[in-house]
Amino acid sequence: MVPLQKRDQFDNLEKHTQWGIEYLEKYTKFVKERSEIETSYAKQIRNLSKKYQPKKNSREEEESKYTFCRAFLTTLNELNDYAGQHEVIAENLTSQIISELSRYLAELKAERKSHFHDGRKAQQHVESSWKQLESSKRRFERDCKEADRAQQYFEKMDADINVTKADVEKRSSHKARQQAQMRHQMAADSKSDYSTYLQKFNQEQNEHYFTVIPNIFQKLQEMEEKRIERIGVCMKTFADVDRQVLPIVGKCLDGMTKAAESIEPKTDSQQVVESYKSGFEPPGDVEFEDYGQAMKRTASETSLSRETKEKPVSKSKGKLWPFIKNKNKLSLKLGSGPEDFSHLPPEQRRKKLQGKLDDLNKDIQKEMDQRDALTKMKDVYVKNPQMGDPASVDPRLSEIGQNIEKLQFEVQKFEGWLAEVEERMPSKSDTHRRSGLYETQNNTTVSNNCAQDRESPDGSYTEEQNSETQVKANINPVPNTNPVPTSTTPEFDDEFDDEETLPTIGTCKALYPFEGHNEGTIAVAEGELLYVIEEDKGDGWTRVRRNEEEEGYVPTSYVEVFLETNAKGEW
Repeated sequence: MVPLQKRDQFDNLEKHTQWGIEYLEKYTKFVKERSEIETSYAKQIRNLSKKYQPKKNSREEEESKYTFCRAFLTTLNELNDYAGQHEVIAENLTSQIISELSRYLAELKAERKSHFHDGRKAQQHVESSWKQLESSKRRFERDCKEADRAQQYFEKMDADINVTKADVEKRSSHKARQQAQMRHQMAADSKSDYSTYLQKFNQEQNEHYFTVIPNIFQKLQEMEEKRIERIGVCMKTFADVDRQVLPIVGKCLDGMTKAAESIEPKTDSQQVVESYKSGFEPPGDVEFEDYGQAMKRTASETSLSRETKEKPVSKSKGKLWPFIKNKNKLSLKLGSGPEDFSHLPPEQRRKKLQGKLDDLNKDIQKEMDQRDALTKMKDVYVKNPQMGDPASVDPRLSEIGQNIEKLQFEVQKFEGWLAEVEERMPSKSDTHRRSGLYETQNNTTVSNNCAQDRESPDGSYTEEQNSETQVKANINPVPNTNPVPTSTTPEFDDEFDDEETLPTIGTCKALYPFEGHNEGTIAVAEGELLYVIEEDKGDGWTRVRRNEEEEGYVPTSYVEVFLETNAKGEW
């Protein structure tokens, strides 16, 4: 019955080792899911970094000059590298744990199958030997009983007094003796077989329980210990895979910290100052206007009187910024800015012109370097004709010479504009600038005023734009019952005095404040309601009226116009 007890132990071991394999498979699945999470996380981090990368447009150049924008860009790049480390984690988990465990699981299943096959085979062998022993034992028992019965029968036949000797011999006495002897021999043989099988079984049973089965159990134990050891190694690797990337992750985080520490608020705010600094001088004091005198003054007269008194025309910075914002809209409406950057404030214009000159000089230097290199090559060809034809270099030299001439002409042109804007910076007197302006107006015909000269018609940035107002007045003359000759100096006030009062065609609301320093313009406050008397003719200006005596032009982009239905039909 002991073999059956051992069989029960094999069943228990089979269940336990199968559970161990299933546990290892569960751990492998856990690591695989962790790897997938790392891959997905890395992908999301990369997409996040890509999403917030600056777009390839003009705004990118604007942002790159601010330290906080550069710091954020550095953070995005470091975050992208950080995502790469999580991809490394996923790759190492797959190669160092998942792949290794998958291969080991296949080997473990095969080894387990082999050990239990050997155990079942040994169990079957000892059970077969036990059955042979039991069979020989039963046969020996049966033969002994048969021999005993045969002996008893012989003795009974031999002791019967009623039977004569002749009858005994005649009957079966002799035969009974032989039968008894044969049975005794058979019992003796069965005893010998039983003894042999018993000795054999005891030997095999001893070997089974003290050698074969312990060896199999030892192998199963070693197999189980290797499995547990392997899962422990994998758990350690699971942590080491993370630990290996920590130095690089730390560098990424250090890079983000360093980028944050590189932010300089004062530098960024100074960049804003430099970007929007106009170069205009602050406005002078507003003069007292005596309305007690018997004379009429219009808003345009007041503006003209202020401008003719050698006081710089400028605006406060607070009102200049929204003005620049809308002038950009106006520039987009009329087309790209003029080549001489006359649509910009003096200081910004000077910076643009200087930057353009620097670029042109760099281009000239490149062309000159190419010319020098080709000249040296030509000299080599002249001295060594076998290396090349000197005449083959001449077309390229001629082309470079033409390019240099064109670039030098451009340099002269921009240097002239730069000298002009530097002369007209606030350090110069306003009167000097205006005298030059009026000479320009007198010597310039209407046909020479192209679209770019009207980039900023209000003349707030450059004085040349005052000629735009004069040109506009010549192109779109106001109906006048008593026309008067146009003087060399624009006198919109005189024209307004003689003009016929125009009917209103709608209303408008000022979106931004406009000071209206130039001739023919009118100052408005933000949110002010005015009457529209002349719609924009395509030059970016709308004519409005405040009351019977105050009217003039305001930039169309500064107001929201509401035309009357019948007026739209008329115009």
